[in-house]
Amino acid sequence: MLKAIISLLEVIFFSLGILPVSADVDYGGKEYTPPAVTEPMYIAENGETDFTIVLPDGESPCLTTAANEFVSYVYKICGARIAVKNEGETQNFENTVLLGDTACSESLKPADDGLAEDGFLIYSDGSHLIIRGGSERGTLYGVYTFLEEYLGVRWFTPKLEKVPESKDIIIDSHIDRTVEPSFAIRRNDCAGTNDRHRARTRMNVSFWSEAEDFGGALTFVMWDVTLDRLVPDSLFTEHPEYFALGEDGKRTTDHVCLSNPDVLPVAVENARQAIENCPRESSKHIHIGQKDNENYCRCETCEALYEKYGSVSAPTILFTNAFADALDDDYPDFTFTFYAYNETDRPPADLTLRCSKNVVPVLCGLHKACRSHPLTECGAVDGDDSFNNLFGENEPRIANDFANWVKIADRTYIYDYTINFLNTAQFFSNFGTMQSTMKYMRDTGITGYIYNCGDGHEAAFNELRNYLLCKVQWDVDCDVEYWMNEFLKGYYGEAAAPFIKKIIDIQTAQISATAHAFDFDWHYQSGFYPLYTIAKLDGLWNKALGADITEEQKFNVECADLSWEYYKANLFIGKYFFLNPLRMQANEELYDAFKSHGINRVCSFGLIPEKENLTFIERPIEWR
Repeated sequence: MLKAIISLLEVIFFSLGILPVSADVDYGGKEYTPPAVTEPMYIAENGETDFTIVLPDGESPCLTTAANEFVSYVYKICGARIAVKNEGETQNFENTVLLGDTACSESLKPADDGLAEDGFLIYSDGSHLIIRGGSERGTLYGVYTFLEEYLGVRWFTPKLEKVPESKDIIIDSHIDRTVEPSFAIRRNDCAGTNDRHRARTRMNVSFWSEAEDFGGALTFVMWDVTLDRLVPDSLFTEHPEYFALGEDGKRTTDHVCLSNPDVLPVAVENARQAIENCPRESSKHIHIGQKDNENYCRCETCEALYEKYGSVSAPTILFTNAFADALDDDYPDFTFTFYAYNETDRPPADLTLRCSKNVVPVLCGLHKACRSHPLTECGAVDGDDSFNNLFGENEPRIANDFANWVKIADRTYIYDYTINFLNTAQFFSNFGTMQSTMKYMRDTGITGYIYNCGDGHEAAFNELRNYLLCKVQWDVDCDVEYWMNEFLKGYYGEAAAPFIKKIIDIQTAQISATAHAFDFDWHYQSGFYPLYTIAKLDGLWNKALGADITEEQKFNVECADLSWEYYKANLFIGKYFFLNPLRMQANEELYDAFKSHGINRVCSFGLIPEKENLTFIERPIEWR
């Protein structure tokens, strides 16, 4: 209790400014060192090239994409056009870029049979450049990595890229590098994403697009809430026993009774029909997902399973195992996933209850975790406003749950949440923890980040967040601050970037010192700032807005600034002070700025009402 009281006093002192908060934030990862050139190898010189791209014989949409992207960006950089040939029509292999599994690359640099599917090698010897993957998609990822890290190309968003200009393209003559992803499964979609942007950011999950030209992608026959399709609510009238028994003793369609043996054949038959009718040949995943509530079944059989295995997740595991077993003979290459979410987010206490080899839990527990403090250190859980939860030293239950899920499943996927769903327009303080969280996941044995949630606008640094999440999913040891600075310069402009970086540092540090940040929390989770820090942030925003940048970059800065204005308006700060006679006008101007910058929601669960339906005496938190 004494430590909890001290923690509360620290929060108060940090909030009032009695204790200063250091803005020296460690975003994590190993320091990035750009590739050096010790012995030059010229891919192009003075705008010309004598290199040729050589592909394996045969048709390959993915390798064709890899070659075309290489050709396109070399031309954009220096104006030189590289010819593309198949190996069978090539007599001279000097000065060649060898993409994929060519015989020439095998003789120069034999393949590593243990290379991960999406992994690749980059090798040079003075007259050959080899980019070769554990799969064709791995080769494409190698090309994108080469363009990014060796030639300086950047893809900040689906609409914004940076291409350097130079008459010469020079790399080192002795590159010998093998790269493998931290997670086998990776997905992070930003606003406006497409198959090409997913490949450029090395994300291999698209859910519904097969992405053949980009090496394919993980797609689902069924995803998200699926039990309402596998066991339709229309069966309730005839078979109420298929559905959950509520605490009031009545059956409800809120959930399915997964312990009822008659439910399984119904779900299996509907799954068969969905598989046979799926238009995507690549779809080899099917999901068991409950409705988004906690009204799980309290029937005698289910309650006995909860008691026996020590978790409400037990019937879901048993059902998914049986579901997979019933379909395995006909669909042996399928993977069957299920949500560990809400009432089922905790693993069984009895770890002898295992998932079958083709069954993968999708762990959703991060939606209850604090995101402003390290996952392995902070035990605060969303939804608990008790003094001990907010200020005490709690066991990091969610991190420990993930470790136990890994013990009972051969593969595990994370469903990550990356915004505050109740206040999507507000700064969300997970920049300082995303690297350490993902590193913990990788080291624990998590195999995939199957989904990341974002909101479709540019406020709250969402574009930066999506850019960094892709980097860390691919390499949990990446230098987050390096890539953050690269993005800030490209997206907000060289002149504005230093001010934006200081703002992110200050807010990240202040929230860590004064608040827990949850995915479903209210406006106060963005921390409490002493007056001098508010003034400093206002000054930094003014400098960023007044910087010598392009109109597009200024628009991006304005979008980001709206997150700070939203926070101040909700807490009656500055011109939004509740006794200010012009506060309603300030709120209305903020509303207009949101709309003019394409921000149509402040909450994930609904659009901002039309102006005539609002009274601007209300804070923006009420615009939902």
